[in-house]
Amino acid sequence: TNPGFVVRITQAGLDYAHQHGIAILEKELAQLKLPDISGDSRVLRVGKVHYELSRLRLRDFQLPYSRITPISNEGLQVSISNAFTEVDGDWRVKFLFVRDRGSFNLKVENVYIKIILGLGSDPSGKPTISTSDCSARISKVQVLFSGRLGWLYNLFHSAIESRLRKILEHKVCDSVVKSVNSALQTYLQTLPVTARIDDKTGIDYSLVAPPRTTAQSLDADLKGEFYSLGHRSTVPFSPLPLAFPSDHERMVYFGASSYFFNTAGIAYHKAGALVFEITEAMIPKDVGFRLDTSVFSAFIPQLEEMYPNMTMKFRLSAPAAPFMTIGPEGISLQPIVDAQAYAILPNSSLAPLFLLSLVRNVSAVINVRSGRIVGSLDVGRIRLSLKDSAVGTFQVRMLQSLMNVLTSSTLLPRLNARLDEGFPLPLLDRIQLSNILVKFHQNFLLLGADVHFQPQ
Repeated sequence: TNPGFVVRITQAGLDYAHQHGIAILEKELAQLKLPDISGDSRVLRVGKVHYELSRLRLRDFQLPYSRITPISNEGLQVSISNAFTEVDGDWRVKFLFVRDRGSFNLKVENVYIKIILGLGSDPSGKPTISTSDCSARISKVQVLFSGRLGWLYNLFHSAIESRLRKILEHKVCDSVVKSVNSALQTYLQTLPVTARIDDKTGIDYSLVAPPRTTAQSLDADLKGEFYSLGHRSTVPFSPLPLAFPSDHERMVYFGASSYFFNTAGIAYHKAGALVFEITEAMIPKDVGFRLDTSVFSAFIPQLEEMYPNMTMKFRLSAPAAPFMTIGPEGISLQPIVDAQAYAILPNSSLAPLFLLSLVRNVSAVINVRSGRIVGSLDVGRIRLSLKDSAVGTFQVRMLQSLMNVLTSSTLLPRLNARLDEGFPLPLLDRIQLSNILVKFHQNFLLLGADVHFQPQ
């Protein structure tokens, strides 16, 4: 199944996320709990020595050099080099009848960590991440004992350093797995797979396949489908494949297909939201005419005889969901609207007058604001045809200018006000977008942006 919506995170975006991830990992590693160590060692000319190392405390854990690389069809590789830390602790020693204690300092340098992060999705369509592989190698460990018998430890420090190296290498990978599971996986769960827009519709942003990596990016294929909250049914057409351009200047790109936008029309149509009424109270005062039969009788003389000086109203509805096309020149559509005219009788009941079919060329301007796709419509002239009349025949073209003004002054501002509220993009928690790019391609809209993360 082709996605209706695609999210691409470029190397620049991965690098930005990696910076924040490494900062979290540094904090986790600095809180490593190391176990007490004890053992016996035979020292030349001294004999059997029993030692204990306790209260091991890490000062911090520095990860100065690291990088993240997408590995095609495998996941993300994080490579850390030249990391270092220091450990303080207490020692106790016993040999023959001698007992002593003191403190020690352990310098750990040239720590190399390699992490493979596997990507997937859960049954709800949310992304998942896990540590599929982790290895840590410490090439330099130096321990220095202080105290009256510190010299004794220094005679067999290599054995102690070896044990501490193995413990640290194991603990480092344990900490990596914990960080990925607790911090990173928990954060990914903040991605909304469904977004309620209003009391009628929502958007399905669930993954249709696990995220995939290429040599240059991480791509996530989302369903990208609007749906009616009251009645969700199968969309009668399928998404077309999106030919993403090789543009990697921004941190993240969103590909919103024509399928994505057209399911919006279907959802709102099924929810009964594409019905509008135009009353006299809605007409701006500067338009210069009243919505009553005396105005329309200039074009339909029989109105004056049948319904003299009565207020009118129009009920506009779409007989079918509007269908949009997206190309390099932008978004365009030709919605068909039925306009039923009524006379409002003295008892407030409605008398149907005539039913017009309105066809209009419409283009859309799209932008991104506060993590939402916003837009506005620009319209051309209306083409009218008469579908039904209870007041006899009349020249429809005579109403052309009048209906053009009427819909432009009342319907269009309402539609643009709704589009200005926007529709949410699939963003993780505390993410803000900047440096927005908007480009039109065949069958999809490309949005590019840089990312700013707001820590808690």
